[in-house]
Amino acid sequence: MSQPSYAEHPRSSAAPAVRGTNVMAILSLVFAFVFSPVGIVLGHIAKKQIRRTGEQGSGLATAGLVLSYIFTILGILSLIVFVFIVAANSGSTAA
Repeated sequence: MSQPSYAEHPRSSAAPAVRGTNVMAILSLVFAFVFSPVGIVLGHIAKKQIRRTGEQGSGLATAGLVLSYIFTILGILSLIVFVFIVAANSGSTAA
């Protein structure tokens, strides 16, 4: 008596690899709050990498870019206002 033969199941192709979140996109969002000009650079790098590799994190990169631009503009405007206030107060010395 022979043992029953089991039909081999055809091997299916491997499950598609899950693409992780782009690290530059995460860093862009973090640096938006820490040092926003770096967040801008990292956000643009992340967007380019995501287009090329198909990784996830496009929303994070966009959020990092938007926040970085907003914080950079606010920082520049506050610096300009500070300079004008200092300049206005330095010229009004009473003797």
